[in-house]
Amino acid sequence: MTARSWDAESYHRVSVAMDAMAQQVLDRLPLDGDETVLDAGCGTGRITAKLLARLPRGRVIAVDADPAMVAIARQTLPQVIESDLLELSLPVTVDAIFSTATFHWVLDHDRLFDRLAAVLRPGGRLVAQCGGAGNIAALRSAADEVAARPAWRSYFTDFTPPFHFASPDATVRRLTRSGFLDVECWLQPFPIRSDEPHAYLETVPLGPWAQLLPAARRRDYVVQVWDRVAGDTVDYVRLNISARRG
Repeated sequence: MTARSWDAESYHRVSVAMDAMAQQVLDRLPLDGDETVLDAGCGTGRITAKLLARLPRGRVIAVDADPAMVAIARQTLPQVIESDLLELSLPVTVDAIFSTATFHWVLDHDRLFDRLAAVLRPGGRLVAQCGGAGNIAALRSAADEVAARPAWRSYFTDFTPPFHFASPDATVRRLTRSGFLDVECWLQPFPIRSDEPHAYLETVPLGPWAQLLPAARRRDYVVQVWDRVAGDTVDYVRLNISARRG
């Protein structure tokens, strides 16, 4: 699903800064409590647990591609599958699909939406949020500026971050081609402030840059990038998705 690697233990701790974003998505998902819901990109399962609490008579199938994330999620969730979303196959169709902070790490959105449509029953809902067009623009500019400095440039030769921040219009077209109806997609600025900004940056948005560096030099790079960013928030722009399987 993604070309980057994750420090799952650090992610589980610092990603609490993103919980407000995820909660808004969860609040948009209509549930009666007896559905089977796929969490597409469950991470360490903290948000999945909140989803599960809304399904007292139902079931959550949690999926993530990262083995370390899956290992932590399995400590608290009843069913966690390790799978690339682009290769996802389930023995049953689900009533709904929920996803936060995941789809932008998948570069092939056409295949992604085809696979999601294949496991969602007709009439089932897809409610998701991910990084959208313009996401972390200021942070990315600072990261690239620091990466071009003589002290760092050798680590980033031919480097392209492994994410795809799609526009609402392109996403509507892709979802429609994949068989979804009543498609709504919109952008939402959502600046994030973390109590551990350097750890958060190194683990989450700057992870693709940091993982190319020797472990002993990562924090120095992150500090230099953060010093170039005006303010104390990460400039997230989220792509919200709501659709129904035809």
